[in-house]
Amino acid sequence: MGTLDHVMIRVEDLDESLDWYKTHLDYEEKGRWEADTFTNVFLGPEDMHEDAAKLELTYNHDGRSYTMGDAWGHIAVRVDDLEDAYERLMDQGVEDYRDPESCGYNYAFVKDPDGHEIEIVERDHGAQWSLDHTMIRIEDPDEALGWWTRKLEYAYNGKRWEADTFANYFMEPLDAAPEEMAVELTYNYDDRTYTMGDAWGHLAVRVDDLEDAWEDLMLREAEDYRDPESCDYNYAFTKDQDGHEIEIVTAD
Repeated sequence: MGTLDHVMIRVEDLDESLDWYKTHLDYEEKGRWEADTFTNVFLGPEDMHEDAAKLELTYNHDGRSYTMGDAWGHIAVRVDDLEDAYERLMDQGVEDYRDPESCGYNYAFVKDPDGHEIEIVERDHGAQWSLDHTMIRIEDPDEALGWWTRKLEYAYNGKRWEADTFANYFMEPLDAAPEEMAVELTYNYDDRTYTMGDAWGHLAVRVDDLEDAWEDLMLREAEDYRDPESCDYNYAFTKDQDGHEIEIVTAD
């Protein structure tokens, strides 16, 4: 149906968050929307691919605070050398959350000022610090795989990881470029349930025609959460089987 356009997270201090992402991940501002009650800022690396996903920071002007929940897991960013990238972050004073050694030198984790987890992964494609995937937790893998396959025509293309206690499935469009962001579905075998929280906002899928895409979603029995008309035909929202919000947008 469309490529992943951005992932939205909520922040409590916009200036602090912008400074953190610009300083530590070399992000630059790609766009901004100032409204009466909130501000949205879109970020990404300077040389990001045309189909790479952006990070949207949402700041609400009423000074509210947020709960993280556990239905959302993390965003992952690409680097060309895991250990060098992590050492640089430590030298800059970023919190030492999960270092490469503790993760078998396969990845590492830090946290942003609001506590959103950021995985560091080594890749030979995509701009440095570009978004590689966003991880969300699911309660029924068959239902989740069916949702992403039928509603959005995504597939995991063999990108899966079965472990003793959990499984990961990386969903993306069939013709996705390597530089695009994927969605990582994480299923834990212990049948746990999750709380959504509100520190994470949504994933956004970019389509060519908003109304046509919405009609397809309704035919495929997606949840009619916020239709195009209710959003002044600028965007629309549905939800996946676990309640993660999915925004439908068109190209800028």
